[in-house]
Amino acid sequence: MTRSSRHYVLAAGGTGGHLLPAFALATELERRGHHVALITDERGAEIPGKPDFMPAHVIPAGRFGKNPLQWIRGTRAVLEGRRMALRLFDSFEPSAVVGFGGYPSLPAVLASTSADIPTVVHEQNAVLGRVNRLLASRVEAIATAYPDVERLAAKHAGKVHLVGNPVRAGVLILRDEPFPTFGEDGLLRVLVTGGSQGARVLSEVVPDGLAMLPPALRQRLQVTQQCRPEDLDAVRERYRSHDIPAELATYFEDMATRLADAHLFIGRAGASTIAELTAVGRPAILIPLPIATDDHQAANTREMVKAGGARMIRQERFTAKELAKQIKALAENPKGLDNAAHAAWNCGRPKAVEDLADLVESFGGADMMDVIRVGANNARGASQGIPAGQGSIKEAAE
Repeated sequence: MTRSSRHYVLAAGGTGGHLLPAFALATELERRGHHVALITDERGAEIPGKPDFMPAHVIPAGRFGKNPLQWIRGTRAVLEGRRMALRLFDSFEPSAVVGFGGYPSLPAVLASTSADIPTVVHEQNAVLGRVNRLLASRVEAIATAYPDVERLAAKHAGKVHLVGNPVRAGVLILRDEPFPTFGEDGLLRVLVTGGSQGARVLSEVVPDGLAMLPPALRQRLQVTQQCRPEDLDAVRERYRSHDIPAELATYFEDMATRLADAHLFIGRAGASTIAELTAVGRPAILIPLPIATDDHQAANTREMVKAGGARMIRQERFTAKELAKQIKALAENPKGLDNAAHAAWNCGRPKAVEDLADLVESFGGADMMDVIRVGANNARGASQGIPAGQGSIKEAAE
């Protein structure tokens, strides 16, 4: 199919969780011959990974808390951001605007809907975020990463398209690689991360949990762990005292390679983490961030846990003893890790970026593409682990 070149604007909050899917979509749209611009805040403009071809426009984006004065300041910032976005739209003339959540996306999407520009929002988590909830009634389409999304009103069911969460090309290329062999005498390679800065609870619990494994299993461990800078020395000493070989750093540039080599992942349950684990097919023990808005990290784990690809431990129950118990249950069964890896792989949606780009292209002059609708009977949905005619939307909890 021949595509004419069009313009699209992507709007995303200033965190990697919002921006990484936006960067992936921008790259796909540019590959298809389109022009793409980004709207974000000052923090988002500094996030590594932004494609060089995509200009970033920084606009004000207010935050809203319990303090009434914060609401006044936030509203003023949103209105100013909306005016700036409208000026950009006048010159750039986008065929559609795509919001990826986060407060910096709010002014841009308010501007696009008021200007009658077709608008899509993408939700990376299994709970519809606050900004996307606010905008759901105004947009033409809601792209989701999971078949079950909490806080999504049933009245918006007709707008929902299940596409998945785009992942980096360097990770997606690993999908067809086999799970690393884990034999009776081979190494058990464990990858531990807690986000870009690591998580202190992982630094405190994981070394002691690994030390509680049976000697025959503990002696086969090879650990890679991302830590906060202030925790590095203490964690290194813990592993040294347990005689467990571990490579520690605050950041690993070759994370995709380390994920490819890992037999087991231990870490948080952010949307991008889940998407990468299921894209590659890696067993996981997930500890959701307890302060995540609307407990969305716990919701993110449900599909993977139900399939058998992961085990979830609430942080209040995340002890060395419990961690050792869960690892032992997976690793002492000769097929435990293999089966969990296969289950995780089956949860992956490797066509996420193509499906999201198809959806976006269906606005602004292109014919409707083959996109995934929750509940629709179509071959691609079934191929991604969605039985035809299934996929539920949970009533919004007010």
